[in-house]
Amino acid sequence: MLSKRAPAIGIDFGTSNSAAAFVAEDGLARPLLLEGSAIAIPTAIFFNSEDRSTHFGREAMALYLAGTEGRLMRSLKSILGSALMQEPTEIDNQLVSFEDIITLFLSELGTRARAQLGVQPGRVVVGRPIRFDDEDDKRDALAEATLRRAAENAGLGEVTFQYEPIAAAFDFERRVTRESLVLVVDIGGGTSDFTVVRLGPERMQDPDRSGDVLATTGVHIGGTDYDQRLSLACAMPHLGFRHHGPQGREVPSRTFFDLSTWHLINWLQTPKSIRQVQELRSSYLDTRLHDRLVRVLVNREGHRVANEVEAAKIRSSMTHDEVAIDLSCAERGLAAALTAGDMERHLAALLDSVVACAGDCVRRAGLEGGDLDAIYLTGGSSALRPFQSALRHAFPGIELVEGDLFGGVAAGLAYSAATAAGTRTPQPA
Repeated sequence: MLSKRAPAIGIDFGTSNSAAAFVAEDGLARPLLLEGSAIAIPTAIFFNSEDRSTHFGREAMALYLAGTEGRLMRSLKSILGSALMQEPTEIDNQLVSFEDIITLFLSELGTRARAQLGVQPGRVVVGRPIRFDDEDDKRDALAEATLRRAAENAGLGEVTFQYEPIAAAFDFERRVTRESLVLVVDIGGGTSDFTVVRLGPERMQDPDRSGDVLATTGVHIGGTDYDQRLSLACAMPHLGFRHHGPQGREVPSRTFFDLSTWHLINWLQTPKSIRQVQELRSSYLDTRLHDRLVRVLVNREGHRVANEVEAAKIRSSMTHDEVAIDLSCAERGLAAALTAGDMERHLAALLDSVVACAGDCVRRAGLEGGDLDAIYLTGGSSALRPFQSALRHAFPGIELVEGDLFGGVAAGLAYSAATAAGTRTPQPA
């Protein structure tokens, strides 16, 4: 049975998935089981219109994909810092702000954490990317302020923030046996973050690690951007993307970009948006493509298409084989093919930008790639095979260490919280 002392916890609020961990009496971070036996929960909320109930994570996705009437919200972290955050959206005939929806999700995480711990958590550290916005410092600061307010309104108390790749470094540090220079790579759903940090057994107990962090960089590209690119390249042409009409003009592309972007799909399923798409029929030479697009929107199948693209991406990366993207929701028996070569080709420009950001981080640290002792990978999208291949090419001879892709950041955030609170942390075995 857990001690009733208030433990320090870390919360990794992610674009695609979220996780949490606490530091136990023995000083070791342990994950909280947020949904059944799973340590990660999809960052998804489903507002069930049939019985006015609210559901989270896998349950939310399952109800939506089963055809239950309601509203699915995903990738809310992507909206932080944008003008959309304070705009109201209609849910069950009520106007709700996106900030309030994030608050609701964080409140549910807090409730599940308390249920397991049997006590209100003590110090709480929440992760944040190096950059919420690549260009605008004001929007970046606004995003953190909004997330802080949402966390406090969710009942998490006075939270502090830690950069997600630095948190991952603190988790990895428990496994190193000598002082090492490590490039920490955290590829999440919405951002790619990098930190060059000096780690070692002698350094773990120092509460001020600022001198060990040699450089940080980040770019607002992540797994959902890969999904969007693959959807546009492979799935959306079956609905009319890049299709030319009777006058030789291309069908307007905005709908397809929004339909390929997780947090924008809901906007296309309003009556006004559907009417606008229905009016595009004269822009199609092959009206069967238009029928498919309208069917997806009218039947609220946009998230299903996005989910199928994401699943195909993962299968292709794991097997390196050709896989099918199921589009039967648009037309019976319809599918799009995705090969490993297709994925490498379609994602090449995005991967080049991400790997360039990693190289920039190493240069800012005053190092060359060969000076690194290891590259530590965390975040679900870091497992993508084309990304790992690009990273090996950019840093030849450097060991890639794959960490806990979904729980490592949360564990590091918990260690960060415990260290700040003065809790004993363990020495590595």
